[in-house]
Amino acid sequence: MDTLLQPKAINFKDELNEEQYNAVTAPIGPALVLAGAGSGKTRTLTYRVAWLLSQGVQPWEILLLTFTNKAAREMLERVENLTGVPAYKFWGGTFHHIGQKVLRFQGDRIGLERNFNIVDAGEAESLLGEVIRDADPGFLKDKNNPKARVVSDIISYARNTCSSCAEVVKEKYPYYNHLIEKIPLFHEKYQERKRKQQVLDYDDLLECFLQLLEENEDIAQAYQERFKSILVDEYQDTNLLQAKIIDTLGVKHRVMAVGDDAQCIYTWRGADFENISTFPERHPGTLIYKIETNYRSTPEILNFANGVIDQDVTNESYKKILKAVRRGKQKPYFVATVDTRQQAQFILKRVQGLLDEGYRLSDIAVLYRAHFHAMDLQMELSKQGLPYQITSGVRFFEQAHVKDLVSLLRFASNPLDEVSFIRFSSMLPKVGARTAAKLLKLARDLAKDEKVSVFKALENDKVTKKVPEVAKEAWIDIVYTLQDLYDGMGSIAPEKAVELAINGWYGDYIRNLYTNWRSRVDDLESLQGFASRYDEMTEFLSQLMLLSSETSDRSVELSEDCLRLTTIHQAKGLEFPVVFLIGVADNLFPLKRAIEEGNVDEERRLFYVGVTRAKDELYMSYPRVTTQGPPELLKPSRFVAEMPKDTYESLYMGER
Repeated sequence: MDTLLQPKAINFKDELNEEQYNAVTAPIGPALVLAGAGSGKTRTLTYRVAWLLSQGVQPWEILLLTFTNKAAREMLERVENLTGVPAYKFWGGTFHHIGQKVLRFQGDRIGLERNFNIVDAGEAESLLGEVIRDADPGFLKDKNNPKARVVSDIISYARNTCSSCAEVVKEKYPYYNHLIEKIPLFHEKYQERKRKQQVLDYDDLLECFLQLLEENEDIAQAYQERFKSILVDEYQDTNLLQAKIIDTLGVKHRVMAVGDDAQCIYTWRGADFENISTFPERHPGTLIYKIETNYRSTPEILNFANGVIDQDVTNESYKKILKAVRRGKQKPYFVATVDTRQQAQFILKRVQGLLDEGYRLSDIAVLYRAHFHAMDLQMELSKQGLPYQITSGVRFFEQAHVKDLVSLLRFASNPLDEVSFIRFSSMLPKVGARTAAKLLKLARDLAKDEKVSVFKALENDKVTKKVPEVAKEAWIDIVYTLQDLYDGMGSIAPEKAVELAINGWYGDYIRNLYTNWRSRVDDLESLQGFASRYDEMTEFLSQLMLLSSETSDRSVELSEDCLRLTTIHQAKGLEFPVVFLIGVADNLFPLKRAIEEGNVDEERRLFYVGVTRAKDELYMSYPRVTTQGPPELLKPSRFVAEMPKDTYESLYMGER
């Protein structure tokens, strides 16, 4: 055992506010710390570790669980600076990190060799693909079946939520009900293949960790006795599998869970809201501490934020009221614009005013519920030459699914465009760039000889017999989509052509390739609104290419002074002096899909997270008419409409 360590002396009373002090010095035992946005959660956790050390608990007797390696590293570095105790002395890291650490030592008890390898997500998907092909050679060739990536996501979600694959298919993927027996079989074979090869995927690190504890009482007891205190950060984001690990390790009721129920925004990927709401039931004698003093935002922003989350009565006993330390400034603004273009112009105008007032571009963030909400803003920023960075992914016109769809439109408009043809043709199995080029040349030769269009020639038997067998069905679907587009090029508006392309082959393709296909379709449908601004397809396509080129040329590093654009999910944990929340209208935020599926509570929490990112100024805006997709009259988001009018200032932009 390591030599006992003596940490630096700390005056906890002087260095913490009363709420933080009460949580930090709580008796060792079950505790739930509800830390509101901007209340110093990391500081509280850091000082909790320091306090435990001051009480004689040794570093190796403390387990600190986080959701990212970066969070663990930063927290332990703070602890080291605060106490003088080296960070490596602690057991700290992600659930997966701790899981693999334990399995390296004692995994042999459940049949694992010490030198097992860990495969990354791409390798795991490839291995599952092999398993599927061996179990059912025709499965992945059928265009109506999901690709290995989607099957992998179904299996992963089931494992992390401790559900069966059949339950997940029924609840989240009903269009795959015909596979309700097949996917569990693939899962079983996949597990067998990994065990035979002595490799683990990320989910195995958690599942096997829990299995080891549940099947080996002596090992479980050893860790239960070893850890005098278990600290869990961002507890509201735990899934059921993680919660079971914590409950098993913390059976002596020494767990301090730190989180914020109001910021539970990841249930769509498996986080279980019940974990935090039922914590006291699972850990009898739990003491609840609320940290409500906010050091980030002005009183006006917090007043609005408190009103937003006050409408959520899911957990009345956990209710928090954020209290401001800072002095007052201005109320949040709610801005109604004519459409998305005017919304973008309003933001640019206000950004210029903020720069004149002394703010830097990097002080300003534009947040949105879905990526396509920022399409017009990206266009305006590019036109004005203002540097910006998308921190939630690539820029709108550079997204693969946008480029894929546009390649169909470009080829239908100009059949000499070989680059576009190769792009979408190469998505088919066993059709690479070289094969695609040969197929196109053959079709062109046939078209010339038989005096028909290239699009007609693409379905000729002489061409289709050269298409790999596994791709034949999808090839015909592509050809029919191209023919429909070509036939309509001279007679239908560009937005109708976009709709045809979405409803054709590519719409089916992305559904079976991506689990987030719905959000990708939302992006593609927003192109319909953009296309409606043009009378000619050539003009529309030219503008798309110019915009894509402009945005690519204006790539900037995050270290540069640039405007930040990001989804709210990606902004969690961040803060900015000035925040613009755009698309704050029903059907945009909350999303129409969330309203229809009854998931408005999580949308409200997401809105709350967005509002509480702002330090000095908050601007919320919405277009009264959206042309991102079919034109639609919009109402202000219910999250604003239900608020007292004196909590914000309303602005109305006139006709452009």
